[in-house]
Amino acid sequence: MSKTTTCPICRKTLASDAARESEYFPFCSERCRHVDFFRWSEGKYAIVEPLTELPEGFDQPAGGDVLNPNSEDD
Repeated sequence: MSKTTTCPICRKTLASDAARESEYFPFCSERCRHVDFFRWSEGKYAIVEPLTELPEGFDQPAGGDVLNPNSEDD
């Protein structure tokens, strides 16, 4: 049995697992994908809690910038 998925913008139920293969997933349409993009670009979304712990595998250098140890800096 598959888990029911809904569009995060319009809350329309996505038909089936085939919806996951859609170019618009997790949205139901190009319109909802664009609505989400414009909300982000206008600053309407925000992370309200500060990051208290770094994810595993990341280091905090003395300068304060988070570095990914998996990146290849030569």
